[in-house]
Amino acid sequence: MMQAAAHMKYARISPRKVSIVGDLIRGKDAKRARAILLHTPKAASELLIKVLDSACANAENNHNMDRDELYVSSVLVGAGPILKRMHARAKGRGYRVFKRTSHITVTVAERNGDEA
Repeated sequence: MMQAAAHMKYARISPRKVSIVGDLIRGKDAKRARAILLHTPKAASELLIKVLDSACANAENNHNMDRDELYVSSVLVGAGPILKRMHARAKGRGYRVFKRTSHITVTVAERNGDEA
């Protein structure tokens, strides 16, 4: 089975937030997945649309796959480096703020006629 993938690294959003939206589209047809993302009011859906479109374009241009037969075979979300910042608090103290980043990978594959 031929697969095509697209990656987004160092996205400035928490991996936990992206995973929630990624779970919605895993295993769905590419067109249906894009429609779900368009109507999901989460910040991560905008990023996932870009990665999904890129994966579909890679499949079409690099592997000569049929765009209508594509489905989302996997959505992987990993933690990137954490940006550590200080937040001013009372009495001269400073609390740590973790600004998390994500590495997102979307893989699409061609669905054969016998699979459903």
